[in-house]
Formats: sequence, structure tokens, C-alpha cells
Amino acid sequence: MYHDDHDFYSGQRRPNLISYIAAVLIGAILGGVIAAFVTTGLLNNSQNFSTREKESPAPIEAATESPVVRIAEEIGPAVVGISNRVDVSSFFYNQQVEQGTGSGVIFDEAGYIVTNYHVIQDSDQLVITLPNGKQVSGKLVGVDSRTDLAVIKINEKGLKSAVFGDSDKIKVGELAVAIGNPLGEQLASTVTTGVISALNRTVDVNEQRFQLIQTDAAINPGNSGGALVNSRGEVVGINSVKIVDINVEGLNFAIPSNTVKPIVKSIIKNGRVIRPWIGIIGGDVNPAMKERFGLSVDTGVFVSELPPEGPAAKAGLESGDVIISFDGHDVRNFGDLRTYIDKHKIGDEVRLVVMRGTDKKSIQLKLEQMPEE
Repeated sequence: MYHDDHDFYSGQRRPNLISYIAAVLIGAILGGVIAAFVTTGLLNNSQNFSTREKESPAPIEAATESPVVRIAEEIGPAVVGISNRVDVSSFFYNQQVEQGTGSGVIFDEAGYIVTNYHVIQDSDQLVITLPNGKQVSGKLVGVDSRTDLAVIKINEKGLKSAVFGDSDKIKVGELAVAIGNPLGEQLASTVTTGVISALNRTVDVNEQRFQLIQTDAAINPGNSGGALVNSRGEVVGINSVKIVDINVEGLNFAIPSNTVKPIVKSIIKNGRVIRPWIGIIGGDVNPAMKERFGLSVDTGVFVSELPPEGPAAKAGLESGDVIISFDGHDVRNFGDLRTYIDKHKIGDEVRLVVMRGTDKKSIQLKLEQMPEE
């Protein structure tokens, strides 16, 4: 089975703890080995969360004050601090220490909070600091390490949730406001501003591909899991990535809200993300693989194994096939394949084109639900 245990994005860590700096990113982006089954996409869960579906507010504009003031007043109460604590034992003592901090956004008044997976990874206890300074215990509902998202539940009344907007409607150049807790509680509810610098930025790290929002609004360690807000006061992204290099400045990235919403809803409903799969084990075609197996193509996804009950095996794929097209889109690597499957749901029928030796074959395949691990 395909299994992703990955880190992703920026987060504050103490020197003796897990490092999240990989290449130029704060945090590692879902590192891991290509193995097991290709699993992508999301079940189109229809569970309604009324707080998420309420009508979008009017644009926040005022002639006498900056719109950022009203954005901060509107969204600030929905952004919390998260302390990741672990138990440390020795011959002389047992104690709990903080191994990192981050931010989170209240998704629902029932107490569901969305944050980054790397913020809560390996925690023994989660302590949530509310905007009024009150600290409460948080329970982990579920995680999706592939997208670096996690959901926490707290039992508190009178919570204010954020409105999650449509990230497909934001435009390059429009106002972007980041709200979070850089460096921890001492700088809680910090507001930084900038613009939406770019959309659908492709970030490939450790054989994973992500489509992210780029902004120059400052994001620092501890901002992970915080809100990226548009001029309407809607959360359009969860802040996650910062490129760190002496020659660059203002390259920050967020997970789009349209990616976040179905994942969070699936975790709340199922405790995990339900995804379709095609059921293969393999890897990207490279020169060494091409020479070893006598492949006739330079790019694609090489199929090394097929679980007998998987969709690919039932559709007629064979070990040694190279997937070069998925539903009309060229497949150069696993990242491409995952990106295309992300646009589908369980039960969809798609057409694969594979190279079997020097023969090109077209195969119809029905996406099925990924088995539980």
C-alpha cells in the first residue's frame, strides 16, 4: 500500500528536535520514498458545515481606515496558537517539554481547528492558546501528511470561526494578510501584509508536487498553520512554506483554501482523508531504469508491481508497463500522475495510455477507494 509519512513546510523547532529545514524550505515537504500505491484525489464529501458555507462578506473597505484593521479584527479571534509538547524521561526525572509551536485557524464553532501536520507531528500533548490568552488541551482528530494538514478538536464554547473563501477566485496583486504566531506565544496574533504574488506555484520536493499560493506577506517560524486572508476577510490559504536563502526575500507560500476545505471535512467526518487509488507500485522512468528494462520511453511512471485486487490490475495493467498518459494528460513522473488524479473522485472512469515494450495500449480504469492501512 502506498504510505506517505512526510514533513512539510515551516515550523519552529528547538535545536535538539526534528529539523524541518530541507533544501531552501523551512520544513520538509512530505519527504519519503516512492512506494506502494498511487493514492491521490479526495472523496467529494458532501457533509455540510454551516459556518463554512455562510455567504461571503462584503469587501472590507473604509475611506478612513486601512482594510487590514478590519481584517485583523474579523479573523484575529479565529487564529490560535499551538504548542506541541512531548514527554521526556530519564533515570532522574519525567517531564513534558515543548518541542515546537505553530498556529491554527478555527474552522468550525464546534471547536475544530486546522493547522499544519508538521506543527503537531510526534506530539504527546497539544496545548491550544486562544486569542484571549486562555490555554486549553487539544485532541488530534486526524492528519493528512501528504498535504501537511491536520485537524485538532477543543471543547470550548463561544468560539469564533473563520470564513474560508474560494481560492480559485483570488487574483495576482490583490491584498494578502497573514495572521499567526511567529516565534511562539510572545508574538501571538501578529499581522503582516503583502499581496498575492502568484497562483498555482508548483513546488516539487522529495517526489511530491504541490500547487501553492505565493505571497510576499511575511511568514516566519510559528506562522505555520496560520491564516492567509484576502480583502474580503476570507481565509484563502493556510500559511506553510518560506524559502530561506541569502539571495531571496519575500517568497512565502500557502496551501489554497480549496485544497484545505475538503481535506478538513473528510478528516472531521472519517478521521482520515478518503482518496481514490489506481493501485500500483513503481517509480519514475530514468536513464538507469530505461537501460535496465529496455524501455522505449524516456519519461513516465514505471509499474513494478500490481496488487491483484487493485484497480490497475483489474483493468489489465501489467508489471513492466510505463504509464505515459492519464485521462488525456501527459505523465512524466509520479508528481504528474498524482496531480491529475487529484481532480477526480472515487468511481470516476479514466483512460490510461501505457507503453508495453514498444506497443502503446489504451486502458480504461475505474478509480476505487484506497484501502485503510
